[in-house]
Amino acid sequence: MGDRRQARELALQALFFIDVDSSDPEKNLESFCLNNEEELTSAVKPFFHMLVSGVRDNQSRIDDLIIQCSKNWRLSRMPVVDRNIMRIAVFELLKCEDIPPSVTINEAVEIGKKYGTKDSGAFINGVLDRIKSLEGV
Repeated sequence: MGDRRQARELALQALFFIDVDSSDPEKNLESFCLNNEEELTSAVKPFFHMLVSGVRDNQSRIDDLIIQCSKNWRLSRMPVVDRNIMRIAVFELLKCEDIPPSVTINEAVEIGKKYGTKDSGAFINGVLDRIKSLEGV
């Protein structure tokens, strides 16, 4: 597995943890990082931190785009895994100009297939395609 894929998967896990237990996000992130020290190598850690902090810093805008582009779905009703995969991907689409949008979407779909339900890949792909078109990325 490549470093960026590993960073994305770890970011998903960290954001999932924070999403499920929002009592103290900073403490939860710190705990997550301590429990995953081996996986957070020097090659993985910078991209991981950029994704997690980027999603958290831009979450309101990211969530608004996801809501706007997901037909008949409230954010709170989406599977937590799908919601956080899309948050990471939307952050990448908006802020990571060095990553082609097709790569971001493909990575999100593949991670969705690995961690989500049988319908996650198609759902994630549809929402992200609409966001990509809307944002002109």
